[in-house]
Amino acid sequence: MAASDRTVLQFSSSSSSSQSLSARVHPLVVFNICDCYVRRPDQAERVIGTLLGSVLPDGTVDIRNSYAVPHNESVDQVALDIEYHHNMLISHQKVNPKEVIVGWYSTGLGVTGGSALIHEFYSREVPNPIHLTVDTGFTNGEGTIKAYVSNSLSLGDRQIAAQFQEVPLDLRMVEAERVGFDTLKSTNVDKIPSDLEGMEMSMQHLLALIDDIYRYVDDVVEGRVAPDNKIGRFVSDAVGALPKLPAEVFDKLVNDSLQDHLLLLYLSSITRTQLSLAEKLNTAAQIL
Repeated sequence: MAASDRTVLQFSSSSSSSQSLSARVHPLVVFNICDCYVRRPDQAERVIGTLLGSVLPDGTVDIRNSYAVPHNESVDQVALDIEYHHNMLISHQKVNPKEVIVGWYSTGLGVTGGSALIHEFYSREVPNPIHLTVDTGFTNGEGTIKAYVSNSLSLGDRQIAAQFQEVPLDLRMVEAERVGFDTLKSTNVDKIPSDLEGMEMSMQHLLALIDDIYRYVDDVVEGRVAPDNKIGRFVSDAVGALPKLPAEVFDKLVNDSLQDHLLLLYLSSITRTQLSLAEKLNTAAQIL
């Protein structure tokens, strides 16, 4: 058979760019997706929505916001409320004009059959959109979060399929957000931890990290692990950031800070109680 008669299966050119693509998601997006999943209609098996953010100079997709989009889904088709989607986008951009569509999300573990249809719609909204999945069903015992891009498989000039390829995802958060996220991942939580409990969890996490660093440094000194200059610089910067104070002075500083924090908690509790009493007295006065 002549070479000109052969039909070649090939991926589109977006596959080369997806290899260097990565995403970064803010905790607010994850919390928002979980909240939308809890408030979903009774007949809905999953929630889908639009991701907003920007593309950083290094090519990283920074996902900062999201909103749910009503949809109806069956075995072979998906119906999106496009008008609602566009109205929500206009409303968001009035507040944050720098945030644009960067992709879409869905709840559940991994990619499903209808994901290709939805991704095709968002591909018309933005080139090479990110598909974020959040496992709100805790299939593996925790809320797995993954990001994908789609590569088109073409037969000649005709597209016949789409392949979803996972890309690196960075979930960065401050310590207060970390406490809330860890609570969200746990499937057996009786109540949200208080400020003191959250502080205790943060300190336990910090001590665990210090123990890991201590073991790593000890292994390097004893020759059990090859030294890494990058990790060494991080450890040096962390140690250099510590205040050069005697242990007694440092303990007093921490205790004073803790007492100030407890005093703020006490004052805020008194304020809430006073407001509640004032509201009840005002209601009783109106009745009388």
